[in-house]
Amino acid sequence: MINLKNIERFYRTGIQKTWVLKDVNLSVKQGEFLTIMGPSGSGKSTLLNIIGMLETPDAGEYLFLDEPVFQFNERKRTELHKHYIGFVFQAFHLIEELTVYENIETPLLYRGVKKAERQSMVADLLDRFNIVGKKDLFPAQLSGGQQQLVGIARAIIGKPKLLLADEPTGNLHTSQGEMIMTLLKELHNEGMTIIQVTHNEKFATYGTRIIQLEDGFVRRDEEMRDEG
Repeated sequence: MINLKNIERFYRTGIQKTWVLKDVNLSVKQGEFLTIMGPSGSGKSTLLNIIGMLETPDAGEYLFLDEPVFQFNERKRTELHKHYIGFVFQAFHLIEELTVYENIETPLLYRGVKKAERQSMVADLLDRFNIVGKKDLFPAQLSGGQQQLVGIARAIIGKPKLLLADEPTGNLHTSQGEMIMTLLKELHNEGMTIIQVTHNEKFATYGTRIIQLEDGFVRRDEEMRDEG
């Protein structure tokens, strides 16, 4: 599904190059649940943004479903974001002018899902995430953890083929975090490909594979044994 070859990302300060990612090679098969770990500043979020086509590297090649991403026009990227890829952002990126209900519903509007089906799907996630009572509130009226739950609900409502999650449990209490990871595991079992960035050692083990980044390099790439 995803094939990155010799990906590099750097910033220039005068003649100096500061590397964010260097010589990254990574293949992700359909149906994998990949965890990216590493210290702050190791390039995790940048790598996720490149995979999600939100950021372009300075060198290397990226094939998505065997097609070269760097040749995609804006329309093709937009279509993939609309129908194929779901995002959970560390900074939430909720639409401030929309209520919780409307934020979660937005991806379905883009896809042209009929109203009755939209209502049923949104109601199901509001219930599952225990935020029915928050549905008419705006993001500014929510805690960080509640905003995170809304962001996750919005990302998964359309059952994307690929879910990219940047610290999906970072703002959540332990019990909420475990609920979200159990949900991601269920979605993975249903066939969704998931790539998550996390600092949480326990939640990292929910995946099928762990990538360790350090100073922009892939230092470890390890398959997880399935305990169950």
